Amino acid sequence: MAQRAGRIVMLVQNGVVGDSRVQKEAASAAAAGWEVFLLGRTDKRAEEWDLGGATVRLVPTGRDFDKRRHEVRRPWLRSPFAYPPGPLESYRRKQVQAWNADLAYEKARLKADPSAAGSLALAGRTFAVKVASGWIKARTRLSRRVRERRERATAPVDRIAFRFWKAALGDRAWRRLDPALWDLELAFAPVVDALEPDLIHANDFQMLGVGARAKARAAAAGRDVKLVWDAHEFLPGMKPWKDHPWWHAAQVAHEREFAPFADAVVTVSEPLADLLVAEHGLATRPAVVMNTPDIPAQGDWSDADEVPDLRELCGIGKTVPLMIYSGVPLVQRGIHIMVEALPQLPEVHAALVLSKHHWAYVRSLMARADELGVADRVHLLDHVPHHQVVRFVAAADIGVSPNHHHQNHEISLNTKFFDYSHARLPLVVSDVKTIAAEVRRTGQGEVFRAEDTADFVRAVAKVLEDPESYRRAYAEKVPLEEWTWAAQARVLDGVYRGLVGGRA
Repeated sequence: MAQRAGRIVMLVQNGVVGDSRVQKEAASAAAAGWEVFLLGRTDKRAEEWDLGGATVRLVPTGRDFDKRRHEVRRPWLRSPFAYPPGPLESYRRKQVQAWNADLAYEKARLKADPSAAGSLALAGRTFAVKVASGWIKARTRLSRRVRERRERATAPVDRIAFRFWKAALGDRAWRRLDPALWDLELAFAPVVDALEPDLIHANDFQMLGVGARAKARAAAAGRDVKLVWDAHEFLPGMKPWKDHPWWHAAQVAHEREFAPFADAVVTVSEPLADLLVAEHGLATRPAVVMNTPDIPAQGDWSDADEVPDLRELCGIGKTVPLMIYSGVPLVQRGIHIMVEALPQLPEVHAALVLSKHHWAYVRSLMARADELGVADRVHLLDHVPHHQVVRFVAAADIGVSPNHHHQNHEISLNTKFFDYSHARLPLVVSDVKTIAAEVRRTGQGEVFRAEDTADFVRAVAKVLEDPESYRRAYAEKVPLEEWTWAAQARVLDGVYRGLVGGRA
């Protein structure tokens, strides 16, 4: 049996399946001779499967710390008559229902067997229940308002608490501002420790702390474990995942506390590498590992599995103009511009290949399409496995990347850009800095002003006038050989071997 290079434990805070980057990292590391365990998060039962020689394991992770400590305490100062967090409020509302049910029973009994004394007693009880019910409803309203105010965290007491914890604890303040990060630690720490890795690859900012603490525990036990931090985004410039005003500051503090534990940093673009060096004072510049497609040698797909027919799923023929978006459905990704443009592009169809069809944003896209009378030309489709994406999207006429202006959108070439490029699609992209500059350099598409529907319509119409002129760029100026996962995997393997070498 061939000797393994060493054991790598990869950490990611999602369910793995929708994350092409971590899947490619795990499979390519296994192919390079590493023993790989990829640990992801699940809210359900544990799962495990093989991925190209790597073992994927989903770790059941609770949400016990989703509420901050003050949110589980009685609000004596904010609203002393509100119910304390817990089951009492619900219990009291049910109690009112039970009292009313008992009164209804007594009324029915008295109707069958009237008595003055019974009627007087019932009147007294009815009055008492009415008073108690009013009091309980009032306290319930107070409780609801307290919860809403705590969720917004905009009251003076919240602002004072926020400033106090930041001043008192510095980068350790995340423990108070967003204790939900502990849920990851409590779930993943025992799994990582039991695997005794030689190297931990922590994807993104939330898993950095899990990896750093595992490294520290291993050192205390006499084992030298290396930590690679894979920074997918520039956290200080990121649009927060959650609405709570403390969340973003907590994540930034958490990243600053644990970034020094990383033995090496990798990231997705050169501009992001510059930002990370400046933000964390890194002594060594991060290695750049772009999230490019896993393309077979010489682009030979003959041994690959069959891919769904995009146009068949849309119910359209080969000559119908089709633009496509493939990715996560977030407002800042600007997908709605495709729907808004369709009334001005009467022959064009739009394929939206999205995860999370139940999200409000996705529902709003389809509702808007119906309002505009273009619902028959908007096709909501499920993702295909990451190794099928290039061949799947190739059936479209235009690949769309309509990002809004946010710092992380400006500094890298995104995954869909590489997928569209390997599919040799003419592109229509918003004028976010890095992608727009590349498209202008290569001539593989048109650039429009972000959030400008009229300019988007112009760009789409121009591409459809002569799509072959944009496709020719792929033979002349687009460095597709560099934009393959095989090239990126060699960089990542070099990082691993520079830290661990060939441990057995």
